Amino acid sequence: MSSPDASQQDTGSSRLWSVDEHLADILAAVRPLEPIELRLLDAQGCVLVEDVTVPVALPPFDNSSMDGYAVRTADVQGASEEFPAVLTVIGDVAAGSGELPAVGPGQAARIMTGAPLPPGAEAVVPVEWTDGGTGAGAAAAMAPASAAPEGAGGEVRVHRPAQARAHVRARGSDVRAGDLALAAGTVLGPPQIALLAAIGRGTVRVRPRPRVVVMSTGSELVQPGEALTSGAIYDSNSFALAAAARDAGAIAYRVGAVADDAESLKAAIEDQLVRADLLVTTGGVSVGAYDVVKEALSSAGAAGGGPDAGRMEFRKIAMQPGKPQGFGTIGPDHTPLLALPGNPVSSYVSFELFVRPAIRTLMGLPDVSRPVVRARLDADKALTSPAGRRQFLRGAHRPEAGTVSPVGGSGSHLIAALAHADALMVVPEDVTSVEPGAELDVVLLG
Repeated sequence: MSSPDASQQDTGSSRLWSVDEHLADILAAVRPLEPIELRLLDAQGCVLVEDVTVPVALPPFDNSSMDGYAVRTADVQGASEEFPAVLTVIGDVAAGSGELPAVGPGQAARIMTGAPLPPGAEAVVPVEWTDGGTGAGAAAAMAPASAAPEGAGGEVRVHRPAQARAHVRARGSDVRAGDLALAAGTVLGPPQIALLAAIGRGTVRVRPRPRVVVMSTGSELVQPGEALTSGAIYDSNSFALAAAARDAGAIAYRVGAVADDAESLKAAIEDQLVRADLLVTTGGVSVGAYDVVKEALSSAGAAGGGPDAGRMEFRKIAMQPGKPQGFGTIGPDHTPLLALPGNPVSSYVSFELFVRPAIRTLMGLPDVSRPVVRARLDADKALTSPAGRRQFLRGAHRPEAGTVSPVGGSGSHLIAALAHADALMVVPEDVTSVEPGAELDVVLLG
């Protein structure tokens, strides 16, 4: 953080910080998590920290891409339905077969998809190109393995010729030994996990998914599913931010709302430090008499670990919504804590601008923020914005038209509009009006 010691706690709140300054200060204090070795399924969603090369070719042997017959091309040259090539069936080759029959002149071996191409065979003819060994017309499928593998009469009639290597997947046609399978920095999703398993990797070295603890503050908050009492509202922020943390790649832990009591909040935060790489609070950071986050965390070492455990700053950011923000480190491990405002839209916009980049930095990703594109304003009237503030308005982006339209009003409590937005329209600090048709930056949320 920018302030060198606890005696300068008020420095952060004595001036108006820009969005970029506040984000830079956060990212300067957040370091990628240390790599660990994880089993494949445990590594899903994590970021690879080393290049992974292919130890063995995929596939490791020539194999059939069809159920059919392994043949020599010379034996089926000129074959037709009127004049089929009649071959002697010498046995079955199933996937996983070890010892393979050698295919000689005038011979064929029944072969299943994925089975290794037997010696002597040059191509595979699909079963649909044959009589399936029945002596009748074109076959629709293989006879079951429980039946005699030779089929009727120990012969198969092939109705079409096959070129060399037809329906054969060559050894190394997917990847070759020594090829780069996955580069460091790759986020491991299902396809990447599949590739690692296919090349025989049981574990992989990754940065773990950050553990993010989210808690709302406010004595007025009631959990969804419970009855509302007079003056109470449902706690939506902790659900929104926990979901957003998961969407960013974190493991999220949602803590039920904490009452407006500084000691209760301190205790709750101390309890959560054991499982947190990052803490996020919402509410209690403004200038009200019951803004307990500021009260509980304004002094150095306020939450766990004594006087050297870290410090918090509470700032005013030149943005709308989301002007009041808090940031610092707490506890013996100097765990980062971001304190967001309590209005639902302010909270969510603040998450996208500040918390998501912190999570992505902990993961070791190079691109930490949402993508930004330019789009033309599609609206009935101009957008207005206060001078000196960077405003973030909810919008619906239409990429095919290159436009963006406002969704709902500018109030920081309008959560219904947020649910129908897929973008944030950005009005810069030095702009107070954006006319319809003008271009502006758009942060893509989807």
